[in-house]
Amino acid sequence: MKNSSSLLFLMITIFSALVVISSNNWISMWMGLEMNLMAFVPLISGTKNHFLSQSCMMYFLMQSMGSLLLLFTVLLNSMMLSKATIDSGYMNLIIMMSMWIKLGVPPFHFWFPEMMSKLNWMKCFLLMTLQKLAPLTILSTINNSYMLTLMITMSVLIGAMGGLNQTSIRKLMAYSSINHMGWMMSCILINANSWIIYLIMYTLMLTPIIMWLNKNKFYNMNQVNVFLTTNMEKLMVSMMMLSLGGMPPFIGFFPKWMVIQYMLEMDMKWTIIVMVLCSLLTLFFYMRMISSFYLMNSTMNKWMIKPSKSSTESTLMFTLNMALPLTMYMNMF
Repeated sequence: MKNSSSLLFLMITIFSALVVISSNNWISMWMGLEMNLMAFVPLISGTKNHFLSQSCMMYFLMQSMGSLLLLFTVLLNSMMLSKATIDSGYMNLIIMMSMWIKLGVPPFHFWFPEMMSKLNWMKCFLLMTLQKLAPLTILSTINNSYMLTLMITMSVLIGAMGGLNQTSIRKLMAYSSINHMGWMMSCILINANSWIIYLIMYTLMLTPIIMWLNKNKFYNMNQVNVFLTTNMEKLMVSMMMLSLGGMPPFIGFFPKWMVIQYMLEMDMKWTIIVMVLCSLLTLFFYMRMISSFYLMNSTMNKWMIKPSKSSTESTLMFTLNMALPLTMYMNMF
């Protein structure tokens, strides 16, 4: 696809997300979701690529199913056409289910890792960040704390356990995204708009990782073990992986710290215990990838050593990951 066409579809995707955010009725929200779907499918499609064709069809079917459920619920009650609040518990549940399908939240998550494994890194980045914006906006307008708590628990559990036996980095990042979705949905319980802070922080943490993976064309763990040659690069990769897992003192701990603090104030102790324990599991599969290139490549030949060069990704990784101690220090004054 030509760059002009890709730019056009990307702009329509961003515009459709803004349409959903600024809407005050369900029909315009549905229209924004349909615009988003119709722009994102050609954006990820490619010519003469069997895997991309499969991923496009998979994405189209799942998103269409979610949109159909939303439209069915809206048309079921004509009173819903004029306001963006719902009183019926059943309609709440159906609309939440349609958004869970679109987000790839368990138990509707099976399409998400499979689709991620067939896309390149930049398209994976859009799928993990920009495409979460519109469904989360709609989900934040619905107040059903019981079902939301159940889905949060399922998301963090399946997101943590699903990545344990993965060798594909794309599938590992997909299960990591599912785990982070549980934390983002917990932000909705705290405050209807606090999930935006978490999504922004998650996007900032993910950006240098995707840039680095896309630059080196890493798709499997064994590639990382072989091609990481300088100690500085190993240090930067370790920092950004630990930050994504939420290890203090890196910046990835900040949004999780915010969620833990507010959920303890709301007396949701058991839910936050499960979430923190699942975060330890995600740290385990990040540590598994980190420890392999520290332990297996402890010695290297001279011909493997490359001169260290400062890159944009390395500078961005270091600046972002070490921002938390600076933020805490500034808050003391």
